[in-house]
Amino acid sequence: MRIAISHTTRYRFEAPASHGLQRLRLTPRSGAVQTVSDWQLTVSGARVEAQYEDHNQNLTTLISFAAATSEIEVATHGVVETLDSAGVVGRHTGFMPLWAFLNQTELTRPGPLLRKLAGRFSGAQISGADAQPIAALHDLSDAVLEAVAYETGRTDASTSAEAALVAGHGVCQDHAHIFIGAARMLGVPARYVSGYLLMDGVIDQQAGHAWAEAHVAGLGWVGFDVSNAICPDARYVRVAVGADYHDAAPITGVTLGHGAAHMTVEVSVAQQSSAQ
Repeated sequence: MRIAISHTTRYRFEAPASHGLQRLRLTPRSGAVQTVSDWQLTVSGARVEAQYEDHNQNLTTLISFAAATSEIEVATHGVVETLDSAGVVGRHTGFMPLWAFLNQTELTRPGPLLRKLAGRFSGAQISGADAQPIAALHDLSDAVLEAVAYETGRTDASTSAEAALVAGHGVCQDHAHIFIGAARMLGVPARYVSGYLLMDGVIDQQAGHAWAEAHVAGLGWVGFDVSNAICPDARYVRVAVGADYHDAAPITGVTLGHGAAHMTVEVSVAQQSSAQ
């Protein structure tokens, strides 16, 4: 499937910023389940300082802006050809050792509710002699969605897995963090994925998408989209991975000496015919 993506983020500062640095993880890379046919990234009101692979091998761009900056625009667009692999991404690669994805973070660290949810499962269901790991991980995904209904506006980028469970409502980011935290408790390496989802009948979207991947013996990394109760298929475009949202966020950074900042995001995801 050919998927055309456009993603524009604008920042407007009420008082001009004196200095800022932003790290962009907005460039997908080719791999086992996708091939990037074309991709462009442009910035306005800032300049590119460096482009590199981060510790998770995400293609990363560092931009800066100087004094008197009142508006910044970051725009990306391109085409990615995807495959349906039933969620299987394959063997682990990259600079980070696999065991690093067993470590909890501030966003995935278990509290009483996450411990209770994970306690409904056992490591033996995933890695025991008679284990059926994919079935067990799907059951975990279902349990997360049952515990936290999908609803926007209840959580934000700083909400932890435990806090989302307490609230009982959240979005794809929260579902991924809860799944990841529980999987790690069960001895399963798990990571966060940011990217895009081609939705039926919807082109213009409010944001990108997020899901989780768990490492399963004999298969490698396998994706689980808790919010949609499926493994990612050809409608998904992977952009960045990491231990949690902070590791894979599209844009992170610091801005100094400015007033209130207003951010707007425009995302469009559409299927493109092979003739285009």
